Formats: sequence, structure tokens, C-alpha cells
Amino acid sequence: MNLQQLEYLSVLAEIQNYTRAAEILHVTQPTLSYSMNNLEKELGVKLFEKHGRNVTLTDKGALFNKGTTKALQTLNNAVEKLEREQNEDNIVKISSLRTLFYSWLPNTIKEFTESLAADEFQPNFKFANSGGYSENILNNLRAGNCDIAFCSKVNEHPDIEYFPVVEQNLVLITPLGHPLANLESINLVDTLKYKHITFAPTTGLNVELTQLFSLCGGTPESVYEVEEDEAVAGMVSGGFGIGVVPDMYILRSLPVSVIPIKFPKWHRLIYMATLKGHCQTPAGRAFIEFIKQNTHLQNNVVQI
Repeated sequence: MNLQQLEYLSVLAEIQNYTRAAEILHVTQPTLSYSMNNLEKELGVKLFEKHGRNVTLTDKGALFNKGTTKALQTLNNAVEKLEREQNEDNIVKISSLRTLFYSWLPNTIKEFTESLAADEFQPNFKFANSGGYSENILNNLRAGNCDIAFCSKVNEHPDIEYFPVVEQNLVLITPLGHPLANLESINLVDTLKYKHITFAPTTGLNVELTQLFSLCGGTPESVYEVEEDEAVAGMVSGGFGIGVVPDMYILRSLPVSVIPIKFPKWHRLIYMATLKGHCQTPAGRAFIEFIKQNTHLQNNVVQI
């Protein structure tokens, strides 16, 4: 007895005609008859009764076919599950700061896919909704909602491996017409007397800017705390205060003045974060290795 015989039995039991069943199975009628005769001999029971040109299952044939149909369905389900898991080898689930989507992340994915040989796997990138700030992104990573995260280093988490991928300049932004708006560069000490739009404590930039302003000997007065770079820029453009943000493309489209910071000198680092012990897909492992081999921060200070 073999799987092919059981498949033949299932089709013949449903079609009840050797000629039409053979056509569906893409075999000759004698081949189908020979296979069913051998199955009956092996089982020692008659499976079909002839009625003119048609056939029907005997009682014992119906009982046997019911059991083998369930077995075939179980086997087919197992094969389908295996195929799905094999297809998932190509999935790379990513969670990222929104600003990286303007340029760096799409370009990196494009360079990665173009580096693959024609006969290699084609990665399937999926993007997890993170709420846009680093703490949420890292929570996504821990929850298994993504394989790779791109965000700030919020804390030295022992279960997360960080790899720096992007270095950003920080700039001061002010509303147009603000007393500082026309300066060519700024010492952040001179900003402490003005109201600031700042980052919420849950964000990586809050940690960095706290360290930055500690070098200035003071803490800016915060009128609003927000969680995203774009939100700071929007509040500043609305005239609610000034702010320190990464140098982003979006700033050039807003009614704000962008001023380089001459003191303290500081760059914001964005990291690739992966969970230690997480089983990466082959595509995920290849993407991580590609980034590590092709990231050179000394030449990677970017506006994003």
C-alpha cells in the first residue's frame, strides 16, 4: 500500500467512474484499475462494486476510504504547514524610527536586495507598527513582533545587542522671527533663557539631550514634552518654543530656522537592535550581516 493508491482511491470514490477518474489523475484507465485491484488484494476486501460503467464503494470500502481520507488530509495539512514555514525563511520583520523611512532604511533595503544573486532567496520585508519612538520599538522587539529594530539606545539592556548604524547632527530649531532665528551657529548655553519643546522621558533623545545640556550647566525650561522628532518640529513651527532635534529633511519644509550647534559638539547615534537568543530567519541573518559589513559611521553622518 502506498500514498498514490490512497489518492487514487479517494478520487475514484468521489467520481465513481474509472474513465473520468483516470483523466483527473492523469493516468490511463488500465493503470488505475491495476492499482485498485492490487489494493483490494493487499487488504483482502472488495472496495468497489460495478454498476454498469460506474462503480460505488462497498460498505467496507466506504469505511476504509473514510479513514484514509482523514489520513490524507492530515498529511496534506502537514505539508502545507512545512511549506509556509519554509516561505517564512524569507521574512524580515522590522520596527524603526519613522525618520529612517525618509531615506536611510529604504536605500539600505534596496542595496541589500540588489546585492543578492539572482538565484538567492528574495527577502520579504514586513514593518511592525511601533508608535514611532524608541521605547515602543524596543518593546516590539522583546514581544517578538519584529526581528530587527532601528532606534536610539534607551538603556543598556542586557538582553539586547546594539550596533550603531547612523550618526546624526543635532541642530537647534526656532520659529521664524525668534530672537535666535538669524544666528549662523549657537552655543546651547544661550538657549537656556528660552522656552523649549523637549522629548518625553521614555525617548532615547531625552537621555541624550539631558547629557548634552549637563555640559551647559543647566536644564532648559520645557513647555511641552513630546515623543517624536517631527512633533518637536511641528510645535516649534507653531511658535510654542525652540527645540534641539536631529537634522532632518522635514525641517526644510517647515517655517523654522535651522541653526548649527557649535557647543557642545554632539552627534545622535541610531542603532540596529536585535534580541539576544532570538532565532533569526535566514533572510534576517543575511540582512543583519549586510548592515554590519557595510556600515562605516565615520562616513555615515546623515540628514534623515
